[in-house]
Amino acid sequence: MTTTAPKADARALGLAHYAARAALESVLGRHGATFQQQITLRLAVVAEAPVERAELVAQVVGSLKAGAAEAEQVVEELIGKGLLTAEASRVLVTDAGREFYAAVSAESSKISARVWGGIPEEDLAAAGRVLALVAERANAELAAASA
Repeated sequence: MTTTAPKADARALGLAHYAARAALESVLGRHGATFQQQITLRLAVVAEAPVERAELVAQVVGSLKAGAAEAEQVVEELIGKGLLTAEASRVLVTDAGREFYAAVSAESSKISARVWGGIPEEDLAAAGRVLALVAERANAELAAASA
């Protein structure tokens, strides 16, 4: 009996995304945070320097395909939680923000290792190429629709 691997399509991508997101949200929920907050905080942490608030909001909009008002609200939530601080037009990660990010990353990396572990490198490379192309094309469709 021969089994055929399922073909990658929008449904398969969506199912994988939501399953992985739910796994991350289970970690975030234990820490009292949302997916949007984690993505926003990560952008500030990896910047490794204070970031212009407008630039952070633009990055969140691009990453989450959210509106600017929603992204701005998430930044405010992180400031309210003491994970970010604002100085003039810049946003900085606090020590508490770095600790939070490290704790969530440590927990979620264990889940990620179980999810991704054992997948052959060539499969990961092929999937990476396909996902990059899908993202590029979807972003082009979004840009065309808003033009």
